[in-house]
Amino acid sequence: MADQNRAKPGTRRIWSSALGVVAALALAIGVNMLVERFAPRARLDLTAQKLYTLSDGTRSVLSGLQDQVTLRLFYSRKLGTAVPAFGAYAERVRAMLDEYVAVSGGKLRLEVLDPEPFSETEDRALAFGLQGVPVDQSGEQVYFGLVGANLLDDERNIPFFQPDRERFLEFDLTRLVYELSNPRRPVIGVMSPLPLNGDPRAMMMRQAAMGQPFAVMNSLRQFFTLRDVPMDAQVIENDIQVMILAHPQGLSEAAQYAVDQFVLRGGKLILLIDPHSEGQASRPGPGGRPPANTASSLERLTNAWGIEAPTDRVVLDLRGAWRVRANPQDRVQAVDYVAWFNAQGDSIAQGEVATAQLNQVTFASAGLLRRKDGARVEFTPLITSSPRSMEADAAKVRDNPNPTQLLADFRPDGQTRVLAARLRGEVGTAFPDGPPPPPQGAERPADFPAHRAKSEGAANIIVIHDADVLEDRFWVRVQDFFGQQVATPFSDNGALIANLVDTMAGGDALISLRSRGESLRPFEVVDDIRRDAEARFRQTERELTQRLEATEKRLRELRQGPQGGAERGQTNAVISAEQRAEIDSAREEILRTRQQLRAVQLDLRRDIEGLETRLRILNIAAVPVLLTILALVMGVLRARRRAAARH
Repeated sequence: MADQNRAKPGTRRIWSSALGVVAALALAIGVNMLVERFAPRARLDLTAQKLYTLSDGTRSVLSGLQDQVTLRLFYSRKLGTAVPAFGAYAERVRAMLDEYVAVSGGKLRLEVLDPEPFSETEDRALAFGLQGVPVDQSGEQVYFGLVGANLLDDERNIPFFQPDRERFLEFDLTRLVYELSNPRRPVIGVMSPLPLNGDPRAMMMRQAAMGQPFAVMNSLRQFFTLRDVPMDAQVIENDIQVMILAHPQGLSEAAQYAVDQFVLRGGKLILLIDPHSEGQASRPGPGGRPPANTASSLERLTNAWGIEAPTDRVVLDLRGAWRVRANPQDRVQAVDYVAWFNAQGDSIAQGEVATAQLNQVTFASAGLLRRKDGARVEFTPLITSSPRSMEADAAKVRDNPNPTQLLADFRPDGQTRVLAARLRGEVGTAFPDGPPPPPQGAERPADFPAHRAKSEGAANIIVIHDADVLEDRFWVRVQDFFGQQVATPFSDNGALIANLVDTMAGGDALISLRSRGESLRPFEVVDDIRRDAEARFRQTERELTQRLEATEKRLRELRQGPQGGAERGQTNAVISAEQRAEIDSAREEILRTRQQLRAVQLDLRRDIEGLETRLRILNIAAVPVLLTILALVMGVLRARRRAAARH
C-alpha cells in the first residue's frame, strides 16, 4: 500500500508534464492562428540594415499607383527540386511579391504560373521574353522570371531571378512597378568625350567588352530618357531637365557658354571632372596609344560658381584602399594602392537623400574640391576622404605609378578632403561680356536664347572630382549568364549617379532602395590593422633600401681611393682596416634592419590572427555559453521552487 502511495506522486508528475506539453502546443497553435488571422504580415527584422523591411521608396511607389498592374511570376518547381538554393530563393521572391500586393491597396495583382515543358504556359513565358535555363542533361528548360503589365499593355520583365542579386531584389521589383506606373520619363542630357554609349572602334577591332555601353548608362536608361548632347553644342535644349557633363576635356568656349546658360536658366547639372582619368589612360586613342593628357577641368565655370578644383593634386586614402599587384621585384606580391579607394562609413553624407543609403563609392585618382573664400554659394559635401588621407602631386599617378612607393611615402595628416559636393544658390555668369563668337565655320542657331547674367533663383549643381566613378571596373562585374549580360555591383557608384539624377529630376521615390541589402560586411578593424602594419612595413623597407644604397656608394668610394682611381680605371686591390670596419658595420646594420622588418611582419600576423581567433571564439562559443547559462539559471529557479513547495 505504501508503494502504491509513493507511486501516485510520480504518476501525477508525469500526467502534469504531459498536460503541460499539450497546453504549450495548443498555445503555440493558437498564437499562430491569431497572428495569421489578425497580423498576417507581422514580422521582426533584426538585420543591421533592415534587409527584409520594405523601404519608404517602395511604399511610396506602391501607394501612388493609379491604375491596375498585373505581375506574373513564372517559376518551374522542377528548378527548386533540382537546386534547393533556387527553391529557397523562390520562397523569398514570392513572400516579397505578396508583401507588395498587400501594400498596394488592391492596385497590384499577382499570378503564379508553373511553365511545364511544352505547355502553353511555357510558350507564354517565351513570348514575354523570359529566359529558359537547362537544369539537367535532358535539355528541358526551367524558368524563374517575372513579367509586369499595365492597362496600356506596356510590359517589363525580369528574365531570370538569380540568388547572386538577392541583395537587389527589392530594387529590381520596385523598378519594374515604377516603370509601369510612370510612362513619361525625364529627359537627361549626356555630354562627354568618353565612350559612355560604347565604342564602335572597339567593336570593329573585335574587343566586344570595351565596345559595350557603360553599365551606369544602361541603369539610367531604365528610368530616364537619355539624349546625347554634342561636345560642340552652342545651346542645350529646354526639355532637358538634368545634364551629365563627364570629363569635359578641351571643351570650347561656345560649349562652355551653353552649359553656363543652361544652369542659369534653371537646368540641373552633374559635372564630373578629373585630375587623371584612369579610364582614358587605359584606352587607345585615335593613334592607337592612350592620350598623354588625361586631365579635365572647367575652371572658368567652377570659378564663377565659387569653388576650386585643382587639377595638379590627387587624394590618397589608406582606408578602403584597393589591393593591387605590386612590382615583380617586390617581396610582397600585393600592396594597398592608396590612389584607388572605397569611400565608406562617415565619408558618405548621411543627411543627404541621394547618399544616405549608400555603403561605399569607389574613387580612382580623384581630386579635391574647396569652396573659394568669399563665395556665397551653399557648398554641401556629399562624399569626403577619411582622416587617413593626404594630397599628392598628380604626376605620381599619371606616369607609370608605383603603388609600393606611394605607400612608402604615405603620410596621413588627419584632414578630410571633399571629393563630391552639391552647390546651391544664386550664381552669376562666367561670361559677363555676353556669348563668345561661334566656332570657326559654324553659325549661331536661329533660336539662340537671350543672354542671362545670373541664375533664376537658386542654381543646382553637383560636382564630382573623379570621372572614373563611371567606369565599370571600379564598381560592377558584368558576366554572361547563358547569353544574358548580368551586372552585379560590388560598389555603389551606379547607385550614386542614379540617386543624384533622381534627386535633380525631382523624384526621390526610388532612392531609399537602390543600395539596400548589402549583406557582405567587411571586417573593418582587421583591414585597418593590416593596412597600418603594411604602411609601417613599406616605410621601413624604403629606409632599408636607402641605407643599402648609401652603404654601397660608400664602399665604392673607399675602394676607389681618395684620388678618384675609378676615373683612371684603377681600384684598390687591398681592403684596408677602415674599409673592413665599414663593411662589418654595414652588414650589422643590414641584419638589424631585416630583423626590424621581420618584427613588423610578425606583429602584423600576430595582431590579425589574434583578432580573428577572438572573433572565431566569440562567434562559435557565445551562443552555447548563453544557452548553458540560461539552462543553469532555469534549473536553479526550478530547484528552488520545488524546495519551497516541499516546505
